Amino acid sequence: MTEAELFVEQGRAFDNDGDVASAEASYRRAAALSPEWSVPHYNLGLLFKYQGRWAESLSFNQRAAALDPDDEAAWWNLGIAATAVKDWAEARRAWLACGMEAPAGSGPPNFAFGLVPIRLDPNGNGEVVWADRIDPARAKILSIPLPTNPHNHGAIVLTDGAVEGYRIVGERKYSVFNMLDVISPSPLKKYIVELATANAEAIDALASCAEELGGAAEDWGSTTHILCAECSRGTPHEHPGADGKPAHPHCGLAARDGDHAGTIVRTWLSRHPRADFVRWTDANSSAT
Repeated sequence: MTEAELFVEQGRAFDNDGDVASAEASYRRAAALSPEWSVPHYNLGLLFKYQGRWAESLSFNQRAAALDPDDEAAWWNLGIAATAVKDWAEARRAWLACGMEAPAGSGPPNFAFGLVPIRLDPNGNGEVVWADRIDPARAKILSIPLPTNPHNHGAIVLTDGAVEGYRIVGERKYSVFNMLDVISPSPLKKYIVELATANAEAIDALASCAEELGGAAEDWGSTTHILCAECSRGTPHEHPGADGKPAHPHCGLAARDGDHAGTIVRTWLSRHPRADFVRWTDANSSAT
């Protein structure tokens, strides 16, 4: 084993132990000893990806891909880093190298991949929401994340390329991807609509009303489920005796501000006066 290879192995061990600074130093030493070897450059690009050091990640992945043009992982991470810094020409070049030709143009590519489940906080509570997958590294959140989550409907997030579990809807299996960063925060704020009873017709009407008025609504009582870690990061399966308790019993509402939220609720109630409405509250403050 060469000295450079020894430093790469040492770097991996440091990284596995969570000593990022020592891992970086070891990989940099390996890259200096063997500048034409792609691996230490790739490892540095990967290390910086998970630290959100996007300019550095882009630079090292560019070097790794140049040294080993057949390394699809380097190209993929290059595409993620290029997307993070909004270098759309480099992102398009990376996706093409991965076998995906972007739609014509020079700006942000829109592949329109469709629905995808995204894990918003991989190292925290791991909430998974539905999103519109714009391209291999971008997704727009369609769900309304739970009140404890800082993200909201309409945010565009940066996603990793590794599959981290699955969700099954009907006969279709969807791959779950982890969020890495936020590209564009949501312009909307989050509110909670409390109902005395979960009337499906009234809830559907609330969602339609919110969408019509430029917001969004979601019945957390029927769309959220608490999963064990194995299910969340694998394929969800049945648990004997599970009661199917939702992660939150009420509805989420995404609106520009309190006035907008109030307009949505009042319009909804005027159309459905029998809705068992209790109140609506700011997700992070007192009742309104």
